[in-house]
Formats: sequence, structure tokens, C-alpha cells
Amino acid sequence: MPSQHGASTWLKNETKRVARRSAEIVKGSWSSDMGTSTPPLADNSPIKRDRMVPEELENGTTMTKISEKGEKKLLFKLDGDEGKIFYTSSREGLKVVPIECIKELRTGPQTTYYRQQFKQPESLEALWLTIVYIVEGNYKTLHIIAPDTHMFQAWSDAINKLITIRQGLMSGLGNVEMRQNIWERQYWKGADEEGDQVLDFDDVERLCKRLNANVKPDELTKMFKDADTQNRGHLDYPQFQQFVRVLKRRPEVERMYATICLASGGQFTLAAFTKFLKESQKCHLSDSEIKSLFERHASSTPVATAPPTDPQALPSQPVLSLDAFSSFLMSPDNVAFVEQDKPVWQDMTAPISDYYISSSHNTYLVGHQLVGVSTIEGYIRALLHSCRSVELDIYDGDKEPMIYHGKTLTSKVSLRDICIALSKYAFQASPYPVLISAEVHCCVEQQEKIVSIMNEVFGDSLIQAPVEGRPKIEQLPSPESLKNKFLLKAKNLFVVEQLAAVKTKVVEPKAAVEADTPSDTSSDSDDGSSKLKEGLNSIKSKFRMLRTKESPAEQPHKVKMSLNLVALLVYTIGVKCQGLTPEIDYAPEHIFSLSENAANRLVKGSMSDLVRHTHTHLVRVYPKGTRVSSTNYEPHKYWASGCQVVAINWQTFDLGYMINQAMFQRNGRAGYVLKPEALRHPEKAELLSKRTQHFFDITIISAQQLPRLRDAQGREIIHKSIVDPFVQVSLHIPDWTHSPFLPDSHANSVKYSPSTNGSATSVSSARTVTVRTKVVKDNGFNPVWEEELCIPFDCLGDMKDLIFVEIQVRQEGKEDDDDEPIGVYCIPLGCLQQGFRHIPLHDAQLSQHLFSTLFVNVNIRDID
Repeated sequence: MPSQHGASTWLKNETKRVARRSAEIVKGSWSSDMGTSTPPLADNSPIKRDRMVPEELENGTTMTKISEKGEKKLLFKLDGDEGKIFYTSSREGLKVVPIECIKELRTGPQTTYYRQQFKQPESLEALWLTIVYIVEGNYKTLHIIAPDTHMFQAWSDAINKLITIRQGLMSGLGNVEMRQNIWERQYWKGADEEGDQVLDFDDVERLCKRLNANVKPDELTKMFKDADTQNRGHLDYPQFQQFVRVLKRRPEVERMYATICLASGGQFTLAAFTKFLKESQKCHLSDSEIKSLFERHASSTPVATAPPTDPQALPSQPVLSLDAFSSFLMSPDNVAFVEQDKPVWQDMTAPISDYYISSSHNTYLVGHQLVGVSTIEGYIRALLHSCRSVELDIYDGDKEPMIYHGKTLTSKVSLRDICIALSKYAFQASPYPVLISAEVHCCVEQQEKIVSIMNEVFGDSLIQAPVEGRPKIEQLPSPESLKNKFLLKAKNLFVVEQLAAVKTKVVEPKAAVEADTPSDTSSDSDDGSSKLKEGLNSIKSKFRMLRTKESPAEQPHKVKMSLNLVALLVYTIGVKCQGLTPEIDYAPEHIFSLSENAANRLVKGSMSDLVRHTHTHLVRVYPKGTRVSSTNYEPHKYWASGCQVVAINWQTFDLGYMINQAMFQRNGRAGYVLKPEALRHPEKAELLSKRTQHFFDITIISAQQLPRLRDAQGREIIHKSIVDPFVQVSLHIPDWTHSPFLPDSHANSVKYSPSTNGSATSVSSARTVTVRTKVVKDNGFNPVWEEELCIPFDCLGDMKDLIFVEIQVRQEGKEDDDDEPIGVYCIPLGCLQQGFRHIPLHDAQLSQHLFSTLFVNVNIRDID
């Protein structure tokens, strides 16, 4: 697939090309993709004139589908206008793979793992296509063997082209012309059930139902007749385009436009635009930057300054038309997420402890914690979404070490296969270092094999240093200095044994650190929160054996740990948490892992100590293993205490996963985000005592083209009634004060949920304050609320980036958390632009709906 930069450039060029083609279609001219001229067709169909994919792929190709159940020859079709792959299964009938649901297309050597799994010959790799896609929250893989190299290349090129277009549009808003063109082609093709290249009234009526548009019969009849200018009883493609322009009218935007023009002498001039940006949009651009922005969207219009004369003689000035204003509101110049399209912009040269690190837990699993499948897929998915910390639970295998969830019925996958996948995918989405958090349950012999495999696969990308004569580390290195490097994190058992011996000999049992009861099979579940109370002064020097000058070679040899494995532990040496008192001297390279329970205790009882520790040290937090469905805590609960490596079950699409993705969309999706100043600068500790109070005001204005639900095969469910939507807005706020800001005046208008510490079945959560709109009946196409909601919140140290706004569009009657929303959006409050913004809507798996948006007006009021 194209690189991120290449895809962006390609998409811009393709936008211009398709827009040009659309204009040519209306005018009746056409030229093929291959550059040869062809006379216009008799009808006005864009489907025959301007194919998004080659005709032979649209007509269908017989290819071999390979699965665990065997091999079958099936007919595959690719529809570029509807953006779907179709094939027929004898057992399940027609199957559909929407292009926007495809997460990755793998070809050639990228398919080796599956070819070997299905015991197929190496010669097939040149013809092998693996499509990884997601439907109803489940990842699926479709393995296809093309009949020859020509068809393989044709399918590969066409799918990659469609993925680039559609997923480029699914990375935010903007590309208005391209989005409109694809929308028109997709719904024209879907509405033309007879394939006669025209739409009669019944076709248009069905289209409106599919679009969730509740248009009254007499109004629809008038719209149809107005578009049918030749009174033929049907619409051709240009007439269809005119029809949908009327259908998509935005009265709420027209009212805004008229109000602004009225206040500025009747036209939307530069002065009006400047006032709108500064007052409504809270814009901080300079006047020259605003002028440049205005000129990019404006057009010249004659201005009458005297009684009407010859328009040719009138002076002209740039103004914004209604269409230009509407396009501006939807454009990248007016995005809601301030960092949406920025490259990496934060300083990446600070110590790695100054950053939040996108982290995964049980990365090898793609399902249930007890009976799930262990596979390389979990690593590939996480890494392609810029995850920078992955987990390995390593056990002895028959020949080489294996990865699986110990003492469960999960399947196994070899360490070598996972390392190969890590090597291929680790730095495709981000160049910054990947932390491999390993739980090693192997004998010394297989520990040596771990070292051998990692050295063989990773080579110079693997950080390592000699055990003896290693220089003392004064400060952790930066992400910038560790680009394209792997860091292995595991426990140094020599250090663990030394600490255990010191505690047993000197410290009274009652003063020993209370170890957290393991909640899963991870040995990293050992941690403690009690303070050593007695005898610390007398053993302080001995306790500094955490940084011992003795080499492991000089230690007692009853510890069963490979010295070669110790050599791979450099900047991330796993140790047991022995408390956070000043008497305990952890080296900068020492990282301990806290179970969810232990982290909750520290946050509640020693939050300031934890913040202070994370100024210079990494701390990892991982979810409870007793929640076998792999549900997630809310990570900002621990980010607010400075913890950097807050691990998430990436196989579970819940609120915790959504908040994690919202956080790491920032900073160019590098997988590293700078912590707030209050959490990384000891000299600014006073910020942590600064509590402020605010109101989050958000007016829910309207929604555009809410999606229909899809069935398990990815097909839209058309037969159900049109939706009755409402909007629910929640602020998820860390526990940084003892009492939330909830004034009595808002007691009846908001729903408050206190934080929880989680249980065997429920997750640890932060505070939540929620409000909702009224319901709009029978309209999922262009519902209008124009309803203002107000949420009180408090903030510590100006850390609004750790408060998360969750916006859900829901169906009346489906209001429980278990009911999937129609669309959802999540963003750090500190990244949400104020003013009038369109926000993209996503499904429950966080794939963006291609055409669905919510129009809002955002404001934050400070309480003096």
C-alpha cells in the first residue's frame, strides 16, 4: 500500500482527476483511464463511462478461496462505484466485503505465514492475496489465489486504489469534491436496481428510504418532477445529481450564512469572515493568515455601490458564496481535532519517561482470554495503529519458545513467527522505538534460544549491552535517539533474588511490601504498595544493589537466567515495586509493572509519590486478568498519575480502547505523546495544586447522513424503519480532586457517575458526566436538534488533554451501554477546537463512516 505521504499526494491528485471526470460526465465527454478517446455513450451513465476498476474485474474473476475448510473456486467481483467485493459462497450465499472495512491487503511474501499455515507451496505466493477486514467487530481474513500474474496484479492494483481513496477519506473530513463524487456514484449504482442507467420514481423513493431520509410523498414528488426537466418520468445521472443537491440542502447552514451576511451589509466579505473566525471560531490566526484562508475559499463578485448600471463596469471584491461557506465548514481548514492532519510536531528529544506510550496487553490474543486464538495478527494490527509496546508471554516449546496465555486453553504461536511479524511491521506506521514487554517462563536453554531468535531477526535494531562493564545510566534516552529500535523489557531475576534476600534477612515481616495477588498468569503481577518502615537506614546501601556494581556472573548461580538474556535488558529492566519512599533508590532503567488493583491503590493513596517517580522512571499498568472477556479500564485514570505504559487489550473495542485511540491520534500518530507539563517537570509541581472550574457548552445542531446498521455480512439493513436519533455527550474526567465540580443548578440536567476501582467483571473507570438531547423522529438523513447542552467539569494543572469528550448518536429505545451506537466520536478536550465544527462519526470499532458527520458549536467557559 502507498506510504502515508504518498497516499496523501495520490489522493489529492485523484480528487482533481475524479472531479474533472465528473464535470466531463455532465458535459457528455469522456476519456478512458488508459488515455485513449472514446465517443460518449448514448445514455448518461457514469458507470460505463468512467470505471473505477477494470471491466474484467467488475464482470468477475474465478479465483481460488483458501481456508481451514479447504479450497474452492469462486467468482469474485469488484464494484468500484459501490466500493465492495462480492463473491458467492455455497454455504452462506452472497458475501460482501466493503472496501472501507478492509484494514490491510497483503500480497507476496507478506502472505508467507498463512501459506505455511495452510501447507501451500511457495510458488503460490506470487498469486496470493490476503484481505484483512472487520465486520461486526470481528476481524476476518479472506485468502484468494489468482489464476495468473495478470489477474493478480489487476486485483492488487484495483483494491489498493480503492482502499487509498476510501480510507483516505476516512481519516477525517475534507476532500469535499471527491467525497461528493463517490457518494453520488455509490448511491446512483445502488439505486439503479434494474441496471437501465436511469432512476424512476420508485427507485428514488427506495433510495430515500436507504438514506434514512424522511421526505413526505408530496414533497418527494415535487423534487422528482423539478429534477426531471424533460418530463420523461425518470432521472438520468446529471438530473440525479441535481436531485440530491436539493435533498442535501442544509437549512441550518443557510440560516447561519444569512445572519452573517445581514450583519455585514448583505455579503460575506473578508471583514465578515475575520469576525466569524475570531468571535465564533476562537481563531488565533493573524490577519494576514485569515486573509490567505479567505482568498482560498472566496470568489469574486461585482459589488454595487451606486444605482444598478452595467454589471461589467462594477468593481468586484472576493466574497464567500453559500456553497463556499458550506465547503469551508467541512474543510480541513475548519477541523474539530486540532492535531488531526499534523505530522509529528512535539519535541521527541526528551527522556522517554516524559511521554505516554501507546501500549497493548496480551497482544498475541484476538479474542477471549481463556480460549482465544494466539496469532501474529494481534501484533500486526497494533503496530499498524502505531502501538509502541507489545507483550510476549514466552513458554518452552518442543523446539523453540512459544507464545500463549499460560494455564488457559488459548492456542500457541511461535516466538520466531511473532518476531518476524514485529520486524516487518514495527516501523511502518511510526519510526519510534518499540518496547517488547516479555514474561519469560522458559528454562535457561530456551532463554538462549530467545536471544538467538531476536538477534537473528532484529539484528542491529535490538538494543543490547554487555553485562559486565556497562556504564551507569543517569537518564533514560529519548524516542528520537531510539528510532527504529526494539527495547526488550523483562525481569532481571538476579536483581529480584538480591532484593528478596535483603528483605528476608533485615526487614520485619510486617514491614514487607504487600504483594499484589496475581490477577493473571503474568509474573509481572508482583508489585507492592506498602512502605518499608523499619531498618531502612541500616540497609540503604545494600538496597542499592538494584544498581549493584557486582556483575550477575559474581552472584550465586541458583538463579536460572541466561546471562545473554540479561544483556538484552538495557533501558527497560523489570523489577518488583518495593514502594515509593525516598529511601528506595531505583535506577532510571528500572521499570515495574502494576496490576490494575495495585495501580488503583497507589493512585488513591500515593498519587503524588507516583507522579514524582514517573518524572524519571517508566511505569507500566496492565488490566485485570479475571475479566476473561478482555474488557479495558479507562487509561486516563492512570495517565493522570504520570504512568506512561498503560496497556490496553486491543482486541476489545470498548471505551478504554476508544480513549486510547483518541489520545494517540495526536502527534502524527507516532505512538508517543508528551505528558502535560505538570506531570513531567518537577519544578512545576505547583501546577498540581491548581484546580479550575469550567463549563463545556456544546450545541448539537444537526447530523448528516447517519449510517444504517449492517448485518453480519456487512450488508446494509434496509427493511427496518427510519431511525429516531438523539445525541449523548459525556466528559470522562480523572480523579484528580476529592470532589467533582457539580453545581446544584445542573443537578437535574446532567447524569454523574463516580469513578470505580473495578471488580472481577467491571472495569476501573474515571468520573463521567453525561447529558443528552431530545429525540428527532423518523430522520436519519438530516436531523436537526439545535439544542444546547452544558456540562460542568473541573481540571487540575490545566491538563485538559486528559479529559475526554465522547459523543454518541444513538437510536431511541437503544440507550443501554450494551446497545451499539449509530455513530461515535471521542477526542481529548484539549484538542477540540471551539466554534462551529463538523465532527466525523465512527462505528463501534472506530472505523469512520464515509459520509456521516455531526454539526456542533463548541465553547468552554471558565469560572472565575
